[in-house]
Amino acid sequence: MTTAGKEVRLQSVSRSFGETLALQPTDLQIAPGEFLTLLGPSGSGKTTVLNLVAGYLAPSSGRIIVDGADVTDRPPRLRNMGMVFQNYALFPHLSVLENVAFGLRVRRRPKAEVQRSVSHALALVQLEGMGNRMVATLSGGQQQRVALARALVIQPDVLLMDEPLGALDRQLRKQVQLEIRRLHLAHRRSTLYVTHDQEEALVMSDRIAILRSGKIEQIGTADELYRTPANAFVASFLGESNLLRGRIASLSRGCAELEVPGLPARLAGTAASDLAVGRPAVALIRPEDVRVNAEVGLPASIVERVYLGELVALRLHLGEGVELWCRRLSRSEPLASERVQVSWSPDHVRILHP
Repeated sequence: MTTAGKEVRLQSVSRSFGETLALQPTDLQIAPGEFLTLLGPSGSGKTTVLNLVAGYLAPSSGRIIVDGADVTDRPPRLRNMGMVFQNYALFPHLSVLENVAFGLRVRRRPKAEVQRSVSHALALVQLEGMGNRMVATLSGGQQQRVALARALVIQPDVLLMDEPLGALDRQLRKQVQLEIRRLHLAHRRSTLYVTHDQEEALVMSDRIAILRSGKIEQIGTADELYRTPANAFVASFLGESNLLRGRIASLSRGCAELEVPGLPARLAGTAASDLAVGRPAVALIRPEDVRVNAEVGLPASIVERVYLGELVALRLHLGEGVELWCRRLSRSEPLASERVQVSWSPDHVRILHP
């Protein structure tokens, strides 16, 4: 495995559009060879960060450092970054080879180098022998690979990708996700990836930064964000969630009890930091941690079943407006009754800021 990338640092970088603050002052580090994904809803600031790193936008404040050099005032052509756009931005009147070679020819590289580099880039994305095809005749997945090859052929210090799989159907998108991940693991190029698709983020990333309203809410590995989200927004944006709202009844040694309207008993779990007795909070219980037909539990009724292939999702009504989703293997023993007992371990409950 080789590492082909540079460290990128954003130091108190912000961006305003008129009176609108699109990105709050932000510190962010991409380690050499790291695949970092920016995940969040539309308008959260993901593409703004990407365009600031690329040089398509100038920051309102702060500095952008690449491999120790300040590139804040450098134009995009002098930053040695490869960009893959959401719509691919290919030249339809050019062949695959001419599209991939475009960046090298703009840089006036020798003809032999261009041919060698283009052949290598097409091999990386599994498009050998297709250099003479016109891009208009290619499938969506093949066009996406051409765009990726065009970005890689210039040997960028940083690879930037702005929702490049959005136009693909679900099955092809999953296939290309894995191909991009394998390519990254083989070459370890520093990559900044933008998406609003949590599955893409989980499959492809070394770390994920979750944004909301121009602010990074939390950054970490997929497992860290899934198991220990900082707040209810992060919990709801990454993975399926049961979120029960209430007030903190007690706090002790990193654990909390939550009073939830409609539940006959307090809900205990691991507490996030800076919670206070009497203040609003949210309990997170993942659907896979909800057990049904337990010997001890709360009475509930099954009000909906959703077949998901190897899994079945159950919507459980506990009374007084409290509902939970449970996921179990579809081959599990079928439930004999619509009335069940529901339970969970306090170790699998996380009490969070609302």
